This record gives sequence, C-alpha cells and structure tokens, in this order.
Amino acid sequence: MDQATLDTLLDELIATWENEVVEFKQAEHDYHTDKIGEYFSALSNEANLRGVDRAWLVFGVNNKTRAVVGSDYRPQPERLHGLKNQIAQSTEPSITFRDIHVLDHAQGRVVLFAIPPAPRGIPIAWKGHYFARAGESRTSLGLDKLDEIRAQTLAQDWTAQPVPGATMAHLDEQAVQVARNAFAKKYANRFPEAEVQAWPVQTFLERARMLRDGQITRATLLLLGRSSAAHLLLPHPAQLTWKLEGQEQAYEHFGLPFLLATSDLYQRIRNVQVRILPDNALIPLEVSKYDRRVVLEALHNCIAHQDYSRSGRIVVTERPATLVFENEGQFFEGLPDDYISGSKTPRRYRNTFMAQAMTELNMIDTMGYGIHLMHQEQARRYFPMPDYDLTEPGFVRLTIYGGVVDLAYSRLLIQKTDLPLDDVLALDRVQKKLPIPDPVVARLKRSGLIEGRKPNLHVSATIANVTEDKAGYIRTRAQDDVFYLKLLMDYLEIFQEASRADIDKLLLGKLSDALNEAQKSNKINNLLTKWRRAGRIVNLGSDKVSRWVSAEKTQR
Repeated sequence: MDQATLDTLLDELIATWENEVVEFKQAEHDYHTDKIGEYFSALSNEANLRGVDRAWLVFGVNNKTRAVVGSDYRPQPERLHGLKNQIAQSTEPSITFRDIHVLDHAQGRVVLFAIPPAPRGIPIAWKGHYFARAGESRTSLGLDKLDEIRAQTLAQDWTAQPVPGATMAHLDEQAVQVARNAFAKKYANRFPEAEVQAWPVQTFLERARMLRDGQITRATLLLLGRSSAAHLLLPHPAQLTWKLEGQEQAYEHFGLPFLLATSDLYQRIRNVQVRILPDNALIPLEVSKYDRRVVLEALHNCIAHQDYSRSGRIVVTERPATLVFENEGQFFEGLPDDYISGSKTPRRYRNTFMAQAMTELNMIDTMGYGIHLMHQEQARRYFPMPDYDLTEPGFVRLTIYGGVVDLAYSRLLIQKTDLPLDDVLALDRVQKKLPIPDPVVARLKRSGLIEGRKPNLHVSATIANVTEDKAGYIRTRAQDDVFYLKLLMDYLEIFQEASRADIDKLLLGKLSDALNEAQKSNKINNLLTKWRRAGRIVNLGSDKVSRWVSAEKTQR
C-alpha cells in the first residue's frame, strides 16, 4: 500500500475504533513479543469467526484519546520484518502476518500489522494457548467459539460425507472381515472375539466409527468398498499407484478397498536382502531392503492425511535405492521434524473421520508416533533416515531409503547401537552433506563420530579408543574402503600386478584432502594389510620391493 492508501485506511480504522478485529496500541518505544503473539491469536480467531479477510494490530495510536502519537517500535526494517519469523515459530498451526506496513503520519510513525484469519476449522494458538476478544479486551478463546471454529470442518471433512445410494452391498466382504479381525485384536480386552465376529455388519461398522448417522461415508467406501463401487466417489479416482523406475519400468493401479490394496501394493515392491559388510568383518550383515511396517506406515499416513478434495492419486515410486510416497495436501499441523522424537501429539486432523476409522482398525495411531517409528526402524536397520520434501505447496513427498548412502554411517550404527536418535539424525545429515548446528558438530566430534572441517564434515569410518599412540588412526575417509578395493582389483585384473608406487599413484589422489601426505601413506598401508588379511591380495615380493597380485590369481 502507498502512503495515501495507508493514511485513508488508518482514518477508517480509527473512525470505527476498536472492535473484535482491530486493536490499537501506543507502543511508544517497544512492545513485548509475547503480547503481540497473544493479540495475533485473538485477532486471527475473531477474523475467522466474523468472516473478514484480515484483522489489524496498530502501533502508534493512543487507545484512550484515539490520537496518533507515533511509535518507535523496531525502527530498523530488518528487525521489524524479523517479527514475522518470531510469530511463525510460536503459532500453531504456523502462520504469520499477511504484511507489515509503516505509515509516516504527520503526527508520527504508525505501524499497521495485517493479520490473516485463522483457517477454517483450525483456531490459532500462541505457545499452546488460544486467545479471543471480548469487546476491547483480550481473553481466552471460550469453548463456544472454539467449537464454532472447529465445527467449520465437519462439513468440510471430505471423508466424513455420506455417500448417496451406498449400501452394505457396496462393501467388500473380505475387507470387512479383515477389518473385523483387526478391531477384535485391538479391543481383545474389552470384547470377546466371538462377540465381535457375531455382530451384524451394521453393528460392527457403527462400533468401528465407520458410519455417520447409520450411513456409509466416503471413508467407509475408501477403506472397505468393492472395486466396482469406485464410481460412487467420482470425480476422485480412488486409486493407489505403484510405479517402477530405473532399468526396468512398470506401473500398476490399485483400487478399492484400500484396506487390502495397501498390502497388495507392498507385494509389488522388490524387497530383496541388502548386504552390509561391518568394519573388520568377513561375513556380511543382511537386512531387508525395506521394512514392511515402515512401508505400510508411510502408505497408511498418505491415506489418512490426503487432501481428497484435490482428487489426486497416492503415488508410490520405486527407484533402485528408494521408495518415494507422494500425496496431495500439505502437513496439517506442524512439520515432520516436530514428530520425530515421538513427543508431539496432533490435536486435529484434515480427515478426522478417516483418521478415527483407521485408528479403530489398527492401521494408524492418533498420537503422532508414526514418523518416530519410521525413523527408529530405519536406524535399527542401519539405513538413512526418511526425508520429507514440502517445497511444493499443497503437496507432500516422503523418501524412504532402501540402501546405503555412506557405508561409514551404517557401520557406525552397527558398532554403536545405543546412539540417541538425535545423534543418528545429525549423522544422517552429515552423510547427506547437509548442515548441522555448530554445538552439534562439537558434540559429535568430542564423541569421535564425525571428522573433517565445515563444510566438509563426514562420518568417522572408525570408532577408535583414544590412546597416546594415534599414528595408525585413520582420521578421515572420503570414500568407503570397498571403493578403494574395487579400484585396486580392477587395476590387477588389467595389469596383473602392482608395485607400491603403482598403488600410491592409483589411490593417493582419491583419498580425503583432509589427510596430509604422511597420513595418506599410512592409510594405504592399513588398507593393504586389511585386504591381505582378508585374503583378497597377496604380496609376491618383499616389504621393500612389493609385487601385489590378486589372491584369486595365485589359487588358479
């Protein structure tokens, strides 16, 4: 807005004076950020309830005399607009000012904060507390207003809507039975299994919260519907898609019922065994490429949190070393990192009806443990942590790794099974060449878990005991030892044998720049000794005049 427009706006706001969506403060020199956050919550919630496109918090106006007196609140533009980030960090869900305007009024500087209305169905909290307005006063958001805001989404919950014309005949018998078994297992301490199995279908669905006023909902059809009933959900495609990319390419669509389709899709994924060779070991450790619980947790989360109003498919793309899950709809409350520790419990869902139904069938939990479980399971199997990509608005992409990114990371997890999850997360960022905070760098270095200097940090290849003699300690590894061994074996395959000078010429340039020349020479000594003891190479010469050949060649 230009100065003339702002001047007119200020006159209009003063003329109508304070109401539930406008607040004036003198703020002569400063104003506490927590108070601003409370007013943000109150004005945002009131803007939602009154259906206006914005509320206003105005600094530089005396709230008793209604006169412009000017404000020196954060006169530096960068500090003033830095408030946006402070507000975003402590509001739930995370939102901030629509804009901050500065008016050079004749009577002094006026700052006008434009506050967006709370999203439909989602009240805005400041540091966990909800605020509202009562006339000119700030107060707690009462239950009546809280219920009014939250009720806005009942009609908007796509999954909660009854499906006209849908009957019990549109449900898949096998899916209903699987759902009944899951319910009986979940509530084994409350209902004898025989009793659950004897319930009529209508009774079971009501107990499992899958009917609304006795009617079949969209959630019911998505989870339990026959494939032939998909037309009742049009224009939504009601499909899960598996896509294979790489040297081979393929795809398959899976329709209703989703309760069974998720397991069918999982069976399409090529879940081979992956071998990891621990340090100083000859027998590889075998783990499955993907853990079934992790895959189904990710897929069930897509179903529970998909924005069905966008009529999009859930897509699972299988690549040589990753699975990528894509679904419509941004994170509804908080961010993925908030849930990794397992301590955050979501208070609301986009698809409340679907989430409740899936919880009753033991497909998900509603305590926010799913993301925590996936990270824990990946660490238990020595694999990289899952990655969330939220860069595309209204879209979530999750990548699950089915292979090793940095063998040093995997070997470290094998050696140290008691690492805190926070350390594993930091090590994962190091192996992916992502930044970590300086205090975390210092902590991991003290523990001997990482080496190098920022930004060239890497996971320690060896966990060594600290002794006075460090001459033989390999301080950094730019590549895994398997990489160096392959270079040497390829060389011996072509040229039959190699002197130490040949090996130095082959490997020195490939070693980490963090090593000095003496350390690089010592590194090669260690590698040659390791491979000789492992039976991969043999020295047919002497210590001074070496002739290294493949051990396989000497056995022919």
